[in-house]
Amino acid sequence: MKSVFKLELEEARVMIAAGLAAAAAAHAAETICIVDDGGYVIAMERMNGARNTSPELAMAKAFTASGHRRSTHLFNRRGGPAAADGEAFGIHAMMPGKFAIFVGGFPIVVNGSVIGGIGVSGGAGEDDIAVGVAALKALQSYLGDKYEVITEPDIQK
Repeated sequence: MKSVFKLELEEARVMIAAGLAAAAAAHAAETICIVDDGGYVIAMERMNGARNTSPELAMAKAFTASGHRRSTHLFNRRGGPAAADGEAFGIHAMMPGKFAIFVGGFPIVVNGSVIGGIGVSGGAGEDDIAVGVAALKALQSYLGDKYEVITEPDIQK
């Protein structure tokens, strides 16, 4: 048996609020999605002016990051598993519409366990990363020193 942490609505709201603030500071209209460890949506917000495609993209990024326990931009960078010469090239075709291999998805890792994912879509890649990292840092602040949240952009568990 293993004890597990469960991400709940209160934590998701803290993360989204921090992400929205970071997006506003960057002048980026973003959609931010928080999912649980199974990839199911806990909370999502779409800023005014965000692209109409960004909710689906944010959900796919969060789902991918949670399920595959890595930041989505690590899939297709040079040497990544989904790059043209990678061992998992074409993996996104296995789950059409649910699997994202580009920037904006981050696993939520608390005390070494992946408990969910965050997907950010709508800004430039740098904006999506900044918003995701701000949300992860907010979770760390909210949880306090008793917990360790990975807050770097390149996460792989």
